[in-house]
Amino acid sequence: MLLAARLLIPSLWVLWALLWMVLALRVKAVAWRESGLSRVVGVVPLLLAGWLFAAPHLPGWLGRRWAQPSWSLFGAGVALVIAGLLLSVWARFKLAGNWSGTVTLKEGHEIVRSGPYRWIRHPIYTGLLFALLGSALALGEWRGLVAVVLAKGAFLWRIGLEERRLGEHFGASYAEYRRTSWAIVPYLF
Repeated sequence: MLLAARLLIPSLWVLWALLWMVLALRVKAVAWRESGLSRVVGVVPLLLAGWLFAAPHLPGWLGRRWAQPSWSLFGAGVALVIAGLLLSVWARFKLAGNWSGTVTLKEGHEIVRSGPYRWIRHPIYTGLLFALLGSALALGEWRGLVAVVLAKGAFLWRIGLEERRLGEHFGASYAEYRRTSWAIVPYLF
């Protein structure tokens, strides 16, 4: 494929990361944060997933193709990346100062139920999973699918911690929110 096409998805991820860093400057003070060990358990699979995508070529089965390169597969991948990143950004804006890169409770933390949070409790993870799946489709190699599985595992770990902590903190209010929304994907999970 053309060099410009091969650079499109990494460029989208870089733009997303830059916006994420700028938005991280405007958050509320921390009231409680997950332990360092918990953070490692949640971050290491994400770092591995990123490495799998960033490596120029991997030997063995990870570097083998599961799909032949095509413009239609690449286009579908790009569409998923854009949709996923946009969903995560929309969710991030709605979460505002309650957001954190770690499992955290903020001072004055509140349950956000607007925007994508009306239907999904963790739309940032939803968006990132869609974007990673799109990246894997466009790449067409097994390492991309392995990266998606690693990221999903990390997100499920974090969701478990977040759900437990928010349930303890907000009690019946969060239990009601859980009953009326989906964790990641409506009608599936």
